[in-house]
Amino acid sequence: MTAVISTTGLWTPKESISNQELMVAFNAWSDKWNAEHADAIAAGEVEAKPLSSAEFIEKASGIKSRYVISKDPILNTDIMAPRIAERSNDEISILAEIAVAAAKDALAKTGRKPEDIDAVIVACSNLQRAYPAIAIEVQDALGTGGFAFDMNVACSSATFGIETARGLIAGGQAKSVLVCNPEICSAHLNFKDRDSHFIFGDVATAILIEDESIAPEGAWEILGSKLATQFSNNIRNNFGFLNNAAPEGIGKDDKLFIQNGRRVFKEVVPLVASLITEELDNSGIATNQIKRMWLHQANLSMNTLIAKKVMGKDVDMDMAPVVLDEYANTSSAGSIIAFDKHSDDFVAGDTGLICSFGAGYSAGVIVVRKR
Repeated sequence: MTAVISTTGLWTPKESISNQELMVAFNAWSDKWNAEHADAIAAGEVEAKPLSSAEFIEKASGIKSRYVISKDPILNTDIMAPRIAERSNDEISILAEIAVAAAKDALAKTGRKPEDIDAVIVACSNLQRAYPAIAIEVQDALGTGGFAFDMNVACSSATFGIETARGLIAGGQAKSVLVCNPEICSAHLNFKDRDSHFIFGDVATAILIEDESIAPEGAWEILGSKLATQFSNNIRNNFGFLNNAAPEGIGKDDKLFIQNGRRVFKEVVPLVASLITEELDNSGIATNQIKRMWLHQANLSMNTLIAKKVMGKDVDMDMAPVVLDEYANTSSAGSIIAFDKHSDDFVAGDTGLICSFGAGYSAGVIVVRKR
């Protein structure tokens, strides 16, 4: 059986934080911290916290704002983190709730009913818990049949999820697979770190992958795909269940997102450009046949350089559309947001590619053609 992408769905939080708002809060916290540690700073025992600016953030990343589930606590200098209340076991979890919202958007676009879905995969960078699986909770909340499971490949979770769904369909396990990418990235971000406090936002996306025999008109044929991983510590988060076994490390910076941005840029750009080029060659597709690349939304300069390396020339925003200016980095959901918002102008025969890259390192490319 041949799998296609039938549609995608998107859920966006109501609240957004601008660079200016984020910078004002960060600088107020930094000034407060410096005042409290003035003697230690003067003695050379600790370094003063630097200040930020809206211009620095946009120049460094291309980000102008980000959507978040919990805004006010992030901007509160006494908290500097989101606050999302725990829910009882009888209530739907927040990660499942936003996954369901994106899934319902996808189902509505195709007129699919939940009972039409054979499998659910929740593929995201940060799972709310180890068990029971968030995907099984989504399956229950939606009322789908079949089976469900979670997977985590960091920022590449969506593309790896698409390929996993394609394999389930090819193997006869399912005819319709829903891949959900709920990302509450603000919860693993250190809002007291000048070099990373602006990077992430919250969102949820969904992708419906189906056997071509039941797919709606205008679905996306998957022409080829390629996945790759390469171990690196340059993007890392050490939060996990074993933290409780080493209480001396609880609350340390490494229990949130940390990265060596310069090393990531230097190493990931050529890795991703080569991955895309190799898969286009394997699929027999020339670069001039590619109408659009929906790239992972991490950093504007990275995307610009990757697109240039692949195409052999400078490309405009129409070729590699950007949503990170509005959404910031939303991990696995970024390339799917770009696809969801910038694919309506495709007609039958138009070809494009969805590409992810991030921690691991992990990278995935899915080449698609409008039917």
